[in-house]
Amino acid sequence: MAEAKKDLLLNCMQKDVILDLQSMYVCVGTLVDQDHRYLVLENADLHDLRDTSTTRERYIIDSKVHGIRANREQVLINRHEVVGLSLLDDVIS
Repeated sequence: MAEAKKDLLLNCMQKDVILDLQSMYVCVGTLVDQDHRYLVLENADLHDLRDTSTTRERYIIDSKVHGIRANREQVLINRHEVVGLSLLDDVIS
C-alpha cells in the first residue's frame, strides 16, 4: 500500500505543488520527498488564511501568477491534514 501511494506522487516530485489542508492553511512549494507520514516541501509558503481576507482560490491563483512567496526553506506536512494535492501548473487562472 505504501508503494502505491509513492507511485501516485512520482510525477509530482521536484515540481511546485499546492496542498489544500483541512485547517485554514494552504501550502505551496516544491515537493521533494515523502514517506508514510509526511510530505516534504522546500521553498514553501505555509499560508494561514485567517491572516488575510483573500480566499483560498485567489491565493492559489496569485501564487501561480506571481510565483511562490516562500516563508519556509523546508516544511513537513502530515498526510492526514491534506485534503488535496495539485500541481501548481494545473491551476486554471
